[in-house]
Amino acid sequence: LDLLKDFCRFGLDHWGSDSLGVEKTRSFFLEWQAWLCRYIPVGVMETLPPVMNHRSPGFVARSDLEQMMAGTQVEDWIKLSEMMLGPVPAGFNFVPKHRSSGKNAAETVDAEG
Repeated sequence: LDLLKDFCRFGLDHWGSDSLGVEKTRSFFLEWQAWLCRYIPVGVMETLPPVMNHRSPGFVARSDLEQMMAGTQVEDWIKLSEMMLGPVPAGFNFVPKHRSSGKNAAETVDAEG
């Protein structure tokens, strides 16, 4: 949690604490969360060294906060950003640049195609 707080503090120091700076920090924070949700801690891996094609084993979080930080749901990332940077503005929408799961990408293709 301290790492997320530091990230937001550094973003606000860099871009400023006005509304523009907060939203710029929020944007980078959410993109960072989209990348972080793919990270697998070494203690959770079944074998070392990791193999690129293997999926991580099922992960059971110890708390709701840990589940939000490890989850792939955009809504959870937005809740985390609200914890760190305050409420999102009205009409806020976030779409990750990259898919964090092949399953989600397949569901999107099926819905569109």
